[in-house]
Amino acid sequence: LKNGLDAIISNTSGCGTTLKDYGFIFRSDEDLKKKAKKISELTKDISEYLNENVKLNFIKSKESKEYKIAYHSACSMQHGQKIHNVPINLIKKTGNKVFDIPDGHICCGSAGTYNLLQNNIAKKLLENKISNIKKIKPQIIATGNIGCITQIANGTKIPILHTVEIIDWYTGGPKPEILRFL
Repeated sequence: LKNGLDAIISNTSGCGTTLKDYGFIFRSDEDLKKKAKKISELTKDISEYLNENVKLNFIKSKESKEYKIAYHSACSMQHGQKIHNVPINLIKKTGNKVFDIPDGHICCGSAGTYNLLQNNIAKKLLENKISNIKKIKPQIIATGNIGCITQIANGTKIPILHTVEIIDWYTGGPKPEILRFL
């Protein structure tokens, strides 16, 4: 890696966790360890990067209303990268109410290929996650991992968005199509 790179941004927390671990993974490889360490140092989850490096201009439109949003903290994000409050705080800046899901530290059942290789257990985890989401009666669910989005969407009709889709919407981007009836 040459000079001039500010960050490697990941918008999928599972991939970001692995990139952040490259320095450790390749620590014994004399040819790669220096480059791998640099990759680890440069990697940021998109919510981290936006929070630390971008002055976001949140916009309130006339048709804006306050939504109740359940935030699912992906395992790779909260356990792997130790990031939990940053995306929640970014979403709160939109003016919406954001809630942690009860027992939010427990997996939704996606876990990479886990939902394929351990399907029965993954289904039970999903059922528990959906039951806990329903306890807070959200209008929207947000998370930072596509695997979780796909998994949770299989268990509920509540619209689920990537954190960045919400940030984009409230900084001038289009209302996400999945929310057309909200």
